[in-house]
This record gives sequence, structure tokens and C-alpha cells, in this order.
Amino acid sequence: MHRRRFGKTNLNLSVFSLGTMRCLASPQTSRQTIQQALELGINHLETARGYGQSERYLGQALQDLAVPRQQIHLTTKLPPTSNRQQMSLWLEESLSRLQTSYIDCLAIHGINTWEHLEMITNPDGCLAPIQAAIKQGKIKHLGFSTHGSLELILATIATDLFEFVNLHYYYFFQHNLPAIALAAAKDMGIFIISPADKGGQLYTPPDKLAQLCSPVTPLALNYRFLLSDRRITTLSVGAATPEELITPLQVADANYPLTAEEQAVFARLERELETSLTTDLCRQCYQCLPCPESIKIPEILRLRNLTVAYEMQDYGKYRYGMLENAGHWFPGRRGDRCTDCGDCLPRCPEQLDIPTLLRDTHQRLKGKQRRRLWSE
Repeated sequence: MHRRRFGKTNLNLSVFSLGTMRCLASPQTSRQTIQQALELGINHLETARGYGQSERYLGQALQDLAVPRQQIHLTTKLPPTSNRQQMSLWLEESLSRLQTSYIDCLAIHGINTWEHLEMITNPDGCLAPIQAAIKQGKIKHLGFSTHGSLELILATIATDLFEFVNLHYYYFFQHNLPAIALAAAKDMGIFIISPADKGGQLYTPPDKLAQLCSPVTPLALNYRFLLSDRRITTLSVGAATPEELITPLQVADANYPLTAEEQAVFARLERELETSLTTDLCRQCYQCLPCPESIKIPEILRLRNLTVAYEMQDYGKYRYGMLENAGHWFPGRRGDRCTDCGDCLPRCPEQLDIPTLLRDTHQRLKGKQRRRLWSE
């Protein structure tokens, strides 16, 4: 499997990383999945304190498999806190659970709000014990993961405190492109979170999307969109079983620019978006924000775009159902909260009837609310 330099960390990571949030069925299944990942060339394993037993399962699996420590790179994630003592305790617990003397990459898990960033940048915040652990050799590199706004991500990158970033960016969600550009300009490693699932539930695409992408699969096409961008180091694959690694890693060696065939597919997808939405197409400029009712207008209309153009309603329901149900991990209120105040209307360059589109999206995508797979 190809490897890429993880920015200023100078670690050479496989272009796919095993994210272990779903490796929780049993210690045995976790060990088998990790073993398969290593055998297929993955050398970067990612976990978090908040992923249930994941750290323990990963640490024990590496011991059982007798994996030489220098052959793999471990990332774990700890949430931001204003309590220095708490951060020190969490660091020691993670080292113990992972059964290792050092962590290659520690990420602050979920700088999703400005308050989270303050916990890191405040002189009395939790950065001091992390810096002490770095001096002691217990942590090699510091980064952060985020589900926050683009403005927050850019501000966090601009602190120059971090060597890498884990963030959302996919073909169907390109709003964070400026963060990719800034991180690359600062020579930060770039780790893409959940390109298969959060990127569109592309492992089970609707028939229309599959037909539009043919002869490439939607999943492979999204992976290629990301792998063709040399600024991006590695993509997360969240396999729960060894078998779930097979399909994603079929493109692990496709480490080259987009082909003419792939470019033609992307052009076809763009044409379908334009012809299906016509005057209702939200172009994701975000000028409609802020909303007085804290409605996540651009995201809701993005989900409507995908539903109308590509029949991605299952994905739309999955994401829409998280609104008002996932806290700072997926902030914002649902479309039915619109009060017709009209505040957004003069700011929309497309002159969209936003209140009507919000209500339409709610009718299309309302359903059972979903909670995160894990919580802290």
C-alpha cells in the first residue's frame, strides 16, 4: 500500500488508516480486523478514549499479534477539557489501555466549539500536561479532530499548535476545502474522517447514484477524489470485521491523478445536480447564516440537493435525524423550526425560497432520530 508523509510529523502513513470506533464486537473480532488491516499494508491505527473498549481491544490485539511497535503508528484522541489534572489522568489511562510507552499522534478529540478551542489556547487550559508528555516522549505529535464550522477549523489551524488535523471533506461535502488548503500550506498532516459513511453512506448507494457513477462505484469514486489530492495523507476506513476491509482497499494503490473516465463521471454528476434542482439548487455559499433560529440551513439544503439529484434519501435521513440529537458533534436545528422571519432571504445570491425548501426537506427526511454510535 502506498504511503504518504503526514505533514510536519514526518511520519509515513498508509493512505488508508484503520479507524477502530466500530471494532467493538469482541476482543477476538477486533484482533482479527486489526490483523487483516496490518496484513493488507495499513500501518496507522486510530482510536479514542470515547470509543468504548476500543483502546483496550487495540492494545491487547497488538500484544497478542506481537506487532513490533516501530512498525505501526498509533493515534488516540482525548476530548478538550479545562482541567489539567483530568487531561494528565486521561493520558496515563490511554497509555495503559494501549499497552504502550508512547503515542505517535494524540488528537484533541472534537474541537467543535469556540469554547473547546479556548480550553486549549487558554494559558490555564489543558495544553500544559500535553506539552509535558511530549517532552517526556509519551506523545510524539499533537493534532486535533473537528466537526466544527469552517471558521473554527481555520482559526484552530492558525494557532500553529498542531501538526495534523482530522476533518470531514468529501466529494459530496467540499465546504472544508479552505481548511485543506490552509493545513497544507502549514505542512500539517491531513486525515479524512469517515469518507464512506459520513461521505454519503456510499457502501450502500441508491441505484440512481450507482448508475450515474458507472462504471466506477460511488465508494471508489469518492476514495479516488480524495486520493488524487496529494495534500491529503490518509483516509479512515472504519471496518468492524476483516471482510469490511476488502472493498475499500481495492483502490489503495490508485495513487495517481483523476483519469479522464473519472473526470467524466464527476462532470455527469454535476450536470445531474444542475438539471434535477434547476432553480432550487443550493450552491453551499453559507451566506444564509447565521439563522436567528439556529437552523443549519446549508447542511439541510445540501441533504435536499443529494436527495433530489441522486436519490440519497437514506443518507439524508441518517444525517438529518442527528440534528438536535448529537450536541456539538452535529449542531443546528431542524428545518421545521423555521418561523418565516425572512432574515436569510436577502442574503441568498440564488434567491432561493429558503423557508419553503426547509419545510420540504423536513417532510422528505424526517424520521426516527439517531444518536451517535458512541458518546462521551
